[in-house]
Amino acid sequence: MITADKRKAVFLLHQEGVPKRAIARQLRLSRNAVRGIIAQSGQMPPPIRPSKVVLDTDLLRRLHQECEGYAQRMMEKLREEHGIGIKYSTLTRQLRDLGISGPSQERCQRVADEPGAEMQHDTSPFMLQVGSERLRLQASLLYLRYSKRRYLQFYPSFDRFHLKCFLHVALMHWGYAPLVCIIDNTNLARLRGLGASAVMVPEMEVFAQGYGFKFQCHAPRHSDRKAGEERSFLTVETNFIPGRTFTSLEDLNQQAMAWSTQRMEQRPQGKAGLIPAQAFEHERKFLTQLPRHLPAPYQLLERSVDEYGFVAVEGNYYEVPGTSRGQIQALRYLHHVALCQDRRAVIEYALQPWGVRNQIVRAPGQQTRYRPRHLQLSSHEEEKRLRALAPEVAAYVDFILATPGLLRHRFLRRLWACHQRWGCALFVLTIARAHRYHITTLETLERIALLLLDDTALPEPLIDPDLEQRPAYQEGSLTQTPDLSRYDQ
Repeated sequence: MITADKRKAVFLLHQEGVPKRAIARQLRLSRNAVRGIIAQSGQMPPPIRPSKVVLDTDLLRRLHQECEGYAQRMMEKLREEHGIGIKYSTLTRQLRDLGISGPSQERCQRVADEPGAEMQHDTSPFMLQVGSERLRLQASLLYLRYSKRRYLQFYPSFDRFHLKCFLHVALMHWGYAPLVCIIDNTNLARLRGLGASAVMVPEMEVFAQGYGFKFQCHAPRHSDRKAGEERSFLTVETNFIPGRTFTSLEDLNQQAMAWSTQRMEQRPQGKAGLIPAQAFEHERKFLTQLPRHLPAPYQLLERSVDEYGFVAVEGNYYEVPGTSRGQIQALRYLHHVALCQDRRAVIEYALQPWGVRNQIVRAPGQQTRYRPRHLQLSSHEEEKRLRALAPEVAAYVDFILATPGLLRHRFLRRLWACHQRWGCALFVLTIARAHRYHITTLETLERIALLLLDDTALPEPLIDPDLEQRPAYQEGSLTQTPDLSRYDQ
């Protein structure tokens, strides 16, 4: 193929009066090629495309129904029965254009930025190093479309209750709410249907009415309807997370709040350089102002007070003052829990940090020695004492802790009780043999101990030589000796 530069050189040499034979010799072209280029004024010839294959619509619909929608089989029948050769990609494109194989993909609806019109919410998973652990967390982000304000928080799990708590905290921080909240087709707020025909969960619909907005789902596979929200998660990944360390989940959320509500609100956004804090001052007039003391959402948990006066909430035990027992209502808020009985508040406690379990939280001023009924006792002290006995026992403790499906705390506590009953020498021999044969039941350990008891020389008991001089012994020696002759038979 002759390039465009060489064609241009041929035409320029011809205009300068150079003969066609000399042009062909200098540029190493045939004289016919030179004549053709001069006739085309040095321009590239238009590409010759094969004629477009146009198929009958009725034929395609009939074949689509006969072949149950499989385009490969349709292509074979067109070639074999109708003598029409067509490529697979051309056939599938015509099926899409005619709406036979499915509706054509429509572009997302474009909506103008109007002050006070909408906000956008979504969640995204992140793997973050929090303290010494690497956790999978859900990032929840709320985005005001016009002023581009953001509110960001992270949760270990995110359900309908956390969605309501997050929206409450974010909207109360702003003090205003728009008319619509754009979400994807999540079951956290959607009951059934998709896109414009989605029906919201009545609970979430009533919740939104209290803040003056309503939920609206975008069309399926049109996440660009909330492009500002999606772009915000990329900003979180590239601007918030790199170069930061988080000691705890609480520290992570404090940094996320400061980043989204302070730094990003003073940072220019987009090509126009819009400042979110300044744009919000203009948008404020179009938003719904919220009451200052709007009640926070909570979960109602029915609990029973045990005989020691404790109630369990999320793996921790909270003391109930007084002597009343029975049923109690625990109102679980985002950061605290309120205990109520007979429609009156009894006491409030701050929830333990995330990941803390099996802790006792006592009421202020209470000096009780009781502990909850179902409190899981730890075996750290027993484990430490067992390891100090002998290397054989320490190796067996490691084996027990690595055995799946074993109640390790209970097993170690009972193992220490066996040591106290058997004595150190017999216990070490029993444990060494049990480790050799991978024994994990206390009943088998007792049988091993009985087996070794016959071959083990037990130490003589320590007898006080002054035993007979004790007053208790002297007093007992004066009693009448019982007749035990009948046992001789």
